[in-house]
Amino acid sequence: MQRILIVDDEEDLCEILRFNLEAEGYAIDTANSAEEALAALHSPHSVHYDLLLLDIMMERMSGIELAEHLRAEGDQTPVIFLTALGDHDAQLRGFSAGADDYIAKPFAFDTVLARVKAVLRRSNQSNPNTQTTPSSLTKREHLILQLFREHPGRFFSREEILKAVWPDDAYVGERSVDVHIARLRKKLGPDGNRIVNKTGFGYGLV
Repeated sequence: MQRILIVDDEEDLCEILRFNLEAEGYAIDTANSAEEALAALHSPHSVHYDLLLLDIMMERMSGIELAEHLRAEGDQTPVIFLTALGDHDAQLRGFSAGADDYIAKPFAFDTVLARVKAVLRRSNQSNPNTQTTPSSLTKREHLILQLFREHPGRFFSREEILKAVWPDDAYVGERSVDVHIARLRKKLGPDGNRIVNKTGFGYGLV
């Protein structure tokens, strides 16, 4: 199931979009400010999102600033801006910030749904190695899986995985790698058996 994060300070709009998108089979989370969204995305227990729906005009941090911040961190999650600004300059600012699409308010839900499907389809096509990822994965589990998928057949030592996934946390030990990979295998179901531990080399995806 693909997971979408909606970020908009209009709570009623968030709930309307959540209700309709969940009815279409998507897993939906919401945040009512860019700061709330950023905290959720940076949480150790955050999940992987396939798409972000961001309002531009919010108090304090705008949706554009949030998108720019995420892109600066290397986060390439697709972004669709939802905004009442319909002028050409606003669209250019949105695309310059890394947006994949742009929808001006007010909008019909079928327009939103069509744009969501199109962006997700383009995202999958641009990455031929994309595979189904459980929406229940934590941020660390997703990063481990992404590391393995980007280097199929290569084996990583626990130390290498720690440096790739926990680069700034000196208090995380190698045991954490084993625990996270055990949980990741369980969540992947039958595909979890593809993550193997080769003695003397480490963990890898085969």
